[in-house]
Amino acid sequence: MGDFIVYLLVTIAYIAVFALIFSLPIMWLWNWLMPAIFGLVKITWLQALGLSVLSEFFFRGGYKN
Repeated sequence: MGDFIVYLLVTIAYIAVFALIFSLPIMWLWNWLMPAIFGLVKITWLQALGLSVLSEFFFRGGYKN
């Protein structure tokens, strides 16, 4: 049981690091370009993560069976 909990915590940590690595560039690019070009507001890390998930659905068509 103890090994399963450690495995679960390590897996959650890897997912969090993976999400952070892929959403930080989106946040940085948005906050650098969009306010200057279009006058939009800056976004947070969680909003950038949401944008990456949303763009995944739009450009890949959601889930494929």
